[in-house]
Parts: sequence; structure tokens; C-alpha cells
Amino acid sequence: MTSNNPGPTGITQLKCFTPHLVSKVFALRFTSTARGARLARRLAAVRLDEWGVPFGSAAHETVVLVAAELATNAVRHGHVPGRDFQLVLRVTDVPRPVARIEVSDTRTERVPPRPGQLPGPGPDLADGGRGLLLVDGLAERWGWHPRAGAPGKTVWAECALA
Repeated sequence: MTSNNPGPTGITQLKCFTPHLVSKVFALRFTSTARGARLARRLAAVRLDEWGVPFGSAAHETVVLVAAELATNAVRHGHVPGRDFQLVLRVTDVPRPVARIEVSDTRTERVPPRPGQLPGPGPDLADGGRGLLLVDGLAERWGWHPRAGAPGKTVWAECALA
């Protein structure tokens, strides 16, 4: 594995080289605010375009929407005062092009339902809760797990790029 030094923006890009995996990774922490969620979405969009998933393509729009929903959920449901959330965007070319979006927050006691256990659309969703329904409809698969070695959780989704 090789890692590039952070560029002028302080963003580190990692490239993993093995016979079976080619991956590009973007990871950055953001303030747990609406502004942080918007910045996460914008930077994910720019990074995808730089990696060859062009603005305006269906794959680009899908990944950016999923990243936006997960970042917004981290701010809305995972906010802990003084704590950031982290976005990790990974694009893997082999065995097929896939984008994996991971958003981690530090709130342990509020966890999302498991895939397949989401409530259906209806009056219960009048005040929110539609974000994961969008993720469920757009992503090939998604889920969540407790953060390793730290409080909180990571919600992840994978979207095809083909």
C-alpha cells in the first residue's frame, strides 16, 4: 500500500495496489453541522469527478445523493456536541466498479434500523426518516456497525458505478 502526502488542502488520498484490488480512498472529518454535511457532499462530488465518475452521470448523482443522506443523518441523529463526523469514500475498480460511502459519528445510543427493517412510507415519516429509505432504494446494499475502538457507529452504503 502506498499513501500520498496530504495536498495543499490537507486531504490524503490512499491507493491500495494488490493483484485483486484497485482502490481510491478519500477520508475527511467534518463538523457535525448542516454546513459540514453540505461540504461533505460537495467534496465527495468533486472527488468522484476527479476519479473518472463525471458530474451529471447517473452513477455520480446516485453516490452523491447517498453520501449527502448519510452525512445529513450523522448531523441530525448522530450529533454529539464538540464531536465531528467522518466521511470515507472508496472507489474500487476490481472485480467491478463500486463506490462505498461510510459515515461515522460518535453517538452510540441512537442507531438506525437494520436493512429490511425500515418502516414503509406513511404518516410516521412526516417529520423525517425518509433518508434511509432513499439509501435503501439507491444503494446495492447498506448497513451499519459499531465503530471499532471508538464510541459511535458507521453507516455504509455501496453503489454500482457501471
